[in-house]
Amino acid sequence: MNLLQTLEAEQLQALRDKKGSEKAHPDFRPGDTLKVNVKVVESSYDEKSKQTKTRERVQAFEGVCIGRQGEGLNESFTVRKISYGEGVERVFPVWSPLVDSVQVVRKGKVRRAKLYYLRGRRGKSARIAERADRAEAESA
Repeated sequence: MNLLQTLEAEQLQALRDKKGSEKAHPDFRPGDTLKVNVKVVESSYDEKSKQTKTRERVQAFEGVCIGRQGEGLNESFTVRKISYGEGVERVFPVWSPLVDSVQVVRKGKVRRAKLYYLRGRRGKSARIAERADRAEAESA
């Protein structure tokens, strides 16, 4: 392992320890419907006090995970949703401080790692069947 990989592994372990104490990201795969809570920073300039004011809020982005890319610190995932009849995709880094939390709403049953074909689909043909995990079936 070279020096760069060693440093990256140390940083990743530090981030896992920090996120693990608060809330770690759940295991999710392409095809899963996710709710990603993102921190949005809004800044405005106040003429009266001549200061820039910043406000931070959490905004939810819910859609289907259509792919994961990279590994380690550089890992990211793409979420696609339909908003007012228009497809919207966002790429989120897994270890970004702007990603507040990730929740798995439902698990999808797919046979591909990248679901880019959903971009050309509308309506019923864009639906993904729900996956029944073996662990959940055994416990029930």
